[in-house]
Amino acid sequence: MVARTDSASKFICEAGDWKVSNLQLQKILYLAQMVYLGQEGERLCDTEFEAWDHGPVSPRLYRQVRMFGAGPVQDVFYDARPFAASSKRREILADACRDLLPMRPGQLVEITHWKKGAWAKYYVPGAKGTRIPDDAIAREYVESIKSGRITPD
Repeated sequence: MVARTDSASKFICEAGDWKVSNLQLQKILYLAQMVYLGQEGERLCDTEFEAWDHGPVSPRLYRQVRMFGAGPVQDVFYDARPFAASSKRREILADACRDLLPMRPGQLVEITHWKKGAWAKYYVPGAKGTRIPDDAIAREYVESIKSGRITPD
């Protein structure tokens, strides 16, 4: 069963001691979704991503946390549900948090702006609403493995 976006977002924010910005949250969630799509063939969580100026964005999540601006996202995930300890989704999120939370926001933007990635293929400068298809995100995972950008666990 696909996880709820608020559950995945809360997991990331908790792992980052509630010091995670909207931009960081968006990028980490996107990259976790990419890995899950690439490995499991389905979404990690129930959101779509669009190609915005600063990279892939879940518009629904953006609307939920935009009030925090560039500051840390606070707990607005009131209906979030915890992940089972043995859940593959939890494992992918934990790995993403371990690897990506220590990075600066600019590094995360650089990773998601990869010229062979899904965002670059669908990005139109200044446009919002350009959906990044799940199959393109899954292909980004495969290309990332081939190019050595990431290594499968």
